[in-house]
Amino acid sequence: MINERLRKQLEFMIELDKMKNLYRQTYVLHEDRKENDAEHSWHIALMAFLLEEYADSPVNTLKVMKMLLIHDVVEIDAGDTYLYDDEGNKTKAEREEKSAQRIFGLLPDDQKEEFYGLWREFEDKQTNDAKFAGVLDRIQPMLLNYTKNGQSWQEHGIYSNQVRNRNTGAEEISESLAEVIKNIIDDATDKGWLKV
Repeated sequence: MINERLRKQLEFMIELDKMKNLYRQTYVLHEDRKENDAEHSWHIALMAFLLEEYADSPVNTLKVMKMLLIHDVVEIDAGDTYLYDDEGNKTKAEREEKSAQRIFGLLPDDQKEEFYGLWREFEDKQTNDAKFAGVLDRIQPMLLNYTKNGQSWQEHGIYSNQVRNRNTGAEEISESLAEVIKNIIDDATDKGWLKV
């Protein structure tokens, strides 16, 4: 017989396994399939550790990694809303909040508060940690998409100004990463992977 706290923690982990079956619009590089939420979360958490030196203001890297590992947990109930889906984005916040309450509610109270707080901080983008996490959350799919010759952008008919608009403010967090974003958008536009 396991104790109640451990039972709740294990149930939460089993629930999170559903992230492996939530597919995004970005393709993985070495297969002809789309990336799932678990892969995305792992990849950007690793980026936080790898690229922390490019944050122009101090960040708590462990906290950023935690945010990135749980930021898409809410998609288990809310679904993945494509960044450029204007209609889906109208209801995204409400759907995700409801999901956050249910999924983090599986945890013991102290962890429920911590995880919900981290997720809320990520969503609100008011702290340096959350802003840096947000830049990484944007740049990771861009890197994959760019390396796959803009496959997802082309499939959805995305314009360069849509990508630019979704990445405004990156220069306030990391001049180096903002430059990478700018170069990707410019080159993808020149190659015709993004519409003008």
